[in-house]
Amino acid sequence: MKAIILASGKGTRLRPLTYTTPKPMIKIVWKPILEHILEGIYKKVSEIVIVVKYLKEKIIEDIWENYKWVKISFVIQWEKKWTWAALLDIKFLKELEQNEEVLILNWDSIFDKKDLEKIISLKNFWALVLETKTPEKYWIYKQDENKFATKIIEKPKEFVWNLANLWVYKFSFEIFDLVKKIKLSSRWEYEITDAINLFLEKNKFKLVKIKWNFIDIWYVEDIKKAEKILKNNLYKKPKIWKIKILENFWDYKISLWIPKNQIKNLIKNSLDKDDIAIQKWTWDLKRFANEEKFEKWYNDENRFLFCLLDKKNILAWIRWGRPANFPHINNIIDEKNYNKVLENKKNIHTNWIRIYKDYRWKWLSKILFNCEKHYEQIFENIFNCIDIEKENMASIKAYEKQWYKYFATWKNDNESMWTSSDRMILVKICEK
Repeated sequence: MKAIILASGKGTRLRPLTYTTPKPMIKIVWKPILEHILEGIYKKVSEIVIVVKYLKEKIIEDIWENYKWVKISFVIQWEKKWTWAALLDIKFLKELEQNEEVLILNWDSIFDKKDLEKIISLKNFWALVLETKTPEKYWIYKQDENKFATKIIEKPKEFVWNLANLWVYKFSFEIFDLVKKIKLSSRWEYEITDAINLFLEKNKFKLVKIKWNFIDIWYVEDIKKAEKILKNNLYKKPKIWKIKILENFWDYKISLWIPKNQIKNLIKNSLDKDDIAIQKWTWDLKRFANEEKFEKWYNDENRFLFCLLDKKNILAWIRWGRPANFPHINNIIDEKNYNKVLENKKNIHTNWIRIYKDYRWKWLSKILFNCEKHYEQIFENIFNCIDIEKENMASIKAYEKQWYKYFATWKNDNESMWTSSDRMILVKICEK
């Protein structure tokens, strides 16, 4: 199955935001709307085509940079006023077999991944719908006695049914032939609904109700609502041994919390006598010596743990943070940033990272700091502190690229707790 995302509109309702940023690139929980959509489908389809027009260069540049491993191409919509006009120029249409399925969806809404996966997995032809109490505000489907859709009507003045169109469809190749037959409407546009009605006359078309959150992004105030919903869904602390996959990178997955089958790996890595970095510099022997100690550590309500899992679901690294007391220091280097931190004691967080030796590759650092963005969504306006031994220049440089600033040093002579060498304290001010 191939997929087409219609992303060519100007998003005039979202002005002034869309004067300089195309609507698909407006960020919600630090990720553009279009990327939220891609995350729900790219693993389930063989190819994705994105129809673009307004500020198209910004969309193309971002998607090619962040989805290099996915087969994605772009079609530019030129003069015609109807979005589906660009479909006729998509190269893969000539390669489609008559019975091949195509997923077509708009870019105005964010759907739960599970709802998108369901419509992709079902056989035959479907559309996602919402059961609504205000059908006069939507495009509404009529059904026959066998629950097949028979017609779609725009904002009916009289009640015909209550299943609202959500602009996500699974069609056969035939839809592209039917598009050619559409005529201009009274408002001088080629209506998508006309093509759907032609398709309904010839094909059995069923409707699947969404079960999870659906977020329409039409107005500026919708962005704040979407932020709240997505944060509640993504970052609610799971029960112990449960995890949430937040996003995918290449063959890797970032998860919130750790899967139970990886606890043995965590303990094994923490006790690895050959890993000098772990044995010399951390408290891992106390935190992760066994399941009981880990569970006690885990149950701290304020601690958030993230993991990177490889394609075999093996633990590559962990990263955790929590609100903490002001770090102990001996030598202030940057008094300006020190005073900022001092004035915001209640907002100080500390974080730690443990990358296991088989995964200490430079190219994984981008994923590591992408994970950090998730943490900054949970705790806004924080002062995120980390301490690193002064000799660890690779880590220091990586943090500096992520806007961490070096402001102090400290030294602890308790060998059982930390190294006795000087440590550097870096801080990142996560203000919005």
